Formats: sequence, C-alpha cells, structure tokens
Amino acid sequence: MTHHITLIQGDGIGPEVVGATKAIIDASGVKIDWEVCEAGKEVFKKGIASGVPQETIDSIKRTRLVLKGPLETPVGFGEKSANVTLRKLFETYANIRPIKEFPGVDGPYKGKGIDFVIIRENVEDLYAGIEYMSTPGVAKCLKLITRKGCEKIVRLAFEFVRAEGRKTLHCATKANIMKFSEGMLKKTFEEIAPEYPDIEAHHIIVDNCAHQLVRFPDKFEAIVTTNMNGDILSDLGSGLIGGLGLAPGANIGDGIAIFEAVHGSAPKYAGLNTINPTAVLFSGVMMLRHIKEFEAANIIEQAVLATLESGVMPQDIAAPGKGVSTTDFTQTIIKNFGKSSNAWKARDYKSLVIPKVDQRPDLVPCSSKKVVGVDIFLDSPLFGEALGSSLTHIAHASAFELKMISNRGVQIYPSAGTSPDVVDLWSCRFMARSGACDQAQVRALVALIEEQHRWVNIELLQTFDSKEAYSKAQGENQSAAPAPQAAAASR
Repeated sequence: MTHHITLIQGDGIGPEVVGATKAIIDASGVKIDWEVCEAGKEVFKKGIASGVPQETIDSIKRTRLVLKGPLETPVGFGEKSANVTLRKLFETYANIRPIKEFPGVDGPYKGKGIDFVIIRENVEDLYAGIEYMSTPGVAKCLKLITRKGCEKIVRLAFEFVRAEGRKTLHCATKANIMKFSEGMLKKTFEEIAPEYPDIEAHHIIVDNCAHQLVRFPDKFEAIVTTNMNGDILSDLGSGLIGGLGLAPGANIGDGIAIFEAVHGSAPKYAGLNTINPTAVLFSGVMMLRHIKEFEAANIIEQAVLATLESGVMPQDIAAPGKGVSTTDFTQTIIKNFGKSSNAWKARDYKSLVIPKVDQRPDLVPCSSKKVVGVDIFLDSPLFGEALGSSLTHIAHASAFELKMISNRGVQIYPSAGTSPDVVDLWSCRFMARSGACDQAQVRALVALIEEQHRWVNIELLQTFDSKEAYSKAQGENQSAAPAPQAAAASR
C-alpha cells in the first residue's frame, strides 16, 4: 500500500537530515507519497505567528502522519514555538524518546547496554505556556496537570512498554513537593498499574531518577513523566549514549503521529554536509513501525548499526579526522541493506495500542464542592505587618477573616519570627467565618479591598468531597492568626 505522509524539512540542518532520512526510507522500498510542507523560521518571517501555515495544517489533517526536521523557536519574544503549536493543534499528548547505546560509539557508558525509553506527557504542565507578569518584577507560570492528561500518558506508557516487550516502568514525579499537580500523575499511575500485571511498576522521585540514570542507566527500561521533567531527563539520556545526534523521538496522539529528532536546528552547521542524520533517521524507523512496516524498519535499523560497527560514522561521533559527510554516511547505509548488527539486542516489536480515555471534561467524579475561603493576590509596596493590619481592618466588615499573608510561598503575616526577603506580590488568605461562602461574598470582599489595594488575581479555596483542594504556605498553621481582640485593637 502507499502511505501518505506530510514531510516538513525544518530549519537549519533540517533539510539535510530529513533529506537523508527520506532517501534511505525510499530506498527500502516502502511506498510513500510525501506531501512536502513548511513550518518554522520562514513561516514566522511571513508574519504567521504560530509558525505553521494553513496548508501544512490541512496536509496533516489528511495524512495523520508527519516526519519533520527541527524547527527554530523564537527566544524571548512573541511567537509560540512551532513545535509546540503542532503538538497542541493535533493533541499529540505523548512524546516517546528511546535512549539506546549505539555500537562503536564512544561515551562514558560504552558497553553498559543502555536501553530505555522516556514517555513524556507532551501538551500540558508548564508547557501549556500560561504565563503572566503579576507585577513588573514578578512573573508567574501556571503548571497545569489534569487527570485526563495523566491517564492518557500513563495508559499509553504501559501499552508502549508492552508493545516493545519490556518488563518494567518507572513513574518519575516531584510529588513530594507539588502534591496536587505532580501528585496527580503519581496517583493515576498507581491506580492504573494493577491493570497491567505483566509489567513491574515503580514510582521514583524525579531528582533521584536523574541521579540513578547517571549512576545505573542500564537498570531502567521505561520512564513515564510530566512534560518538563521529561524534557530534561530525555536530554540527559541522550548525553549517556553519545549526544543529541543519536536521539530520535515520536509525538503520538489519537489517530495522529509526528516523528522528529530531539535535537534542534543547529543553524551554524547548515549546508556544510557534516551533520549526523541518525536521530531523524531513527525517528523515521519509529514511524515505519507505527505504520506496521516492520520489515523495512528492521532493515534500515540494522544497516545503520552495521555501518557504525564498520567504523563509518558522521563527524560528531567519529574520532577526530575520521568522520564522513552526511551524504557518504547516507549512501553507506543504503549499501549496507541486508547486513545485521552483532551487538544490538533485537526486539519483537508489536503494534502500539492507543488507549481510549473518556472524553468528558469532568472526568473525575465529585459529589460535593464547597468554597471555604479565597486567596487574593495583591500588588503592594507595603510590608507584611502594615498590609496585614490594613486587610484585617477591611475584612472586619465582610464574611471573612484574614488567616495569613504569604510571599513567594512563605508565611509573612502573622510573623513566625523570621525575616524572609519579599517582593511586591502578596498572597492574602481569607477564610469564611461560617466555614463556607458563596461567590457573591467573595466579590463583596474584593470590592472592599480594591478601595485601598490593587488586586491581581483570585483563587477560590475549595473542598471536593470534604477534602481540602489547596496547598498551605510554608509556616502556615505554625502561628495562630490574630485573635479578634487584637484585630480590633489594630483598627
């Protein structure tokens, strides 16, 4: 059959590495109708803020398959990353990055037999890109973790491990600190793991995971994690095996897949015919397995490995002065079709089963929701005691009492006897005197406060099925709130 695939050459070295990959795949005999499209730098120059033109979007809607080169991401100004745009537009919620030792490639772990895969949530977390300047000196980024997102990535991770015949899966989180957000992935993982009794499941704190990857990388088979953690760990992983030039990747969603290398566009090397195409080429191998062209994928994979074992290598991984050009490396791989590696452990690959997750927005059931207070964030030049005194006086005429004020996550008022450095964004926690409140009472409190102070944003303090759904500041509850008599005296 003929496969229809959208081909995005990318920026910088993109046309060279994608061109090499296309030539090798075409030489394997797989029938592909390539739809060549644009995205990235040149599209930004045309004034398209997303970096992805409509023609490319339409092509991907038709083909549901993309092989792409690296795209340049603007740094520090308006446009979104075109890479992130593509992932979000097509909900490719899973980023899969294999980390495997290549034969003949020197590195600090040569001979260790490193062979693991990182399965990274790909569309939410800090990469949702929801940021605000709360004051001229305080930036804020929303870490968005959803039960639906967690369930999709966890189920796909288990299915991927099963498809590759692996036996263990680690879930790496920072749930010891971010108990609601990172904790949601941990909880979801632990709830779903019993459905896969053939796979050994372990939770690991992400910083310990990084530590263990450096010490004992051969002990891991697969790691599922959140977006930011996965981005960092996968780059660490590529460093274990010889660099980003050997790190392929896939972005998988429901009925759509985008295959790309982990590395960037490296514009200073563009056009020199020296770049290593292996990362994009192995992304292409992953693509072939995704479309069930297992034989061609194996032929290409083994030819690359045989080429490396023979000592023919691109310049970034070869001994000084021994590297070959991109085109010579490409032609040698094609000549080596039919040869096999002596060192690479072959796997019995099976088709990846894409899990189905309930599409309802309200995926998590809840029988009771109650608002018990409100955090009001203020932009104020006042210090804690002065601000606390003012807000205590204001709250006296409302349905709330001021419980505490924190700054950068540390309670400042009432004082715990320490003197943390502060900025001009204050989180002021008000609790309903009756134990519950409605939004009209919250609006009334905000109206009183804004007569004297500049509020920036508001977060309701809620309980879901009687469980607190908000975090505590460092030091909160270690010192009592001002007694009513003290509050009266301060007025």
